Amino acid sequence: MDSEETVRRYYSGYEKKKWEAVESLLADNFTFTSPNNDDHIDMPTYKARCWPQAEFIERFDLESLLHKGNEAFVKYLCTTTKGTQFRNTEYFRFAGDKIISIEVYFGGPLGYPTASATGRP
Repeated sequence: MDSEETVRRYYSGYEKKKWEAVESLLADNFTFTSPNNDDHIDMPTYKARCWPQAEFIERFDLESLLHKGNEAFVKYLCTTTKGTQFRNTEYFRFAGDKIISIEVYFGGPLGYPTASATGRP
């Protein structure tokens, strides 16, 4: 499986609400970083903090997916179950066929969580 396929399966796991599908793609020493007080958190913390958000995700439209070697950069538009949308970018690093880290960069003023919280598309 190449990095593009791994990334697509990762987002599909969120859409299908299947933690096991997401977890199977993550390295044992996986870390997650975002502007939301997540500084290289480990997998158990990631699952506790981030996985519950899957309940609110309807779909990801991957607008850009660039990958080279052990890195990938994704820009997506996420549609929530409330009908709101937000756009983020994510930087993936891989160790073999596993995701070793993800760094999330939130979108502009209507990005997450603003648009979702206010109900604006």
